[in-house]
Amino acid sequence: MPEILACKVDDLLDGQSLKVDGGPEIAIHRVAGEFFATDDSCTHEEWSLGEDGDLEGHEIVCCLHLAAFDVRTGEATQLPATRPLKTYPVRVAEGAVWVDLG
Repeated sequence: MPEILACKVDDLLDGQSLKVDGGPEIAIHRVAGEFFATDDSCTHEEWSLGEDGDLEGHEIVCCLHLAAFDVRTGEATQLPATRPLKTYPVRVAEGAVWVDLG
């Protein structure tokens, strides 16, 4: 899959996440001015992290059962999640956030 336009830089403030539809559902997370992309669905139970997750620093917490993941690596950091999230390369250019679904 090609690179997709995920959102505009101004669509997210620091500490916010956003679900992006179209192709595989992904979530964009903004932490300290940096953008990260992961699968949108919690690996413990299918639940949207972009819509209903709580971003705490570099950790996205699923509000359903409090599973947590590092948005930089996808690593599961809190049970009940044991499987990591898939992460995607992100590029910011001309006020837009691009994600390589490669």
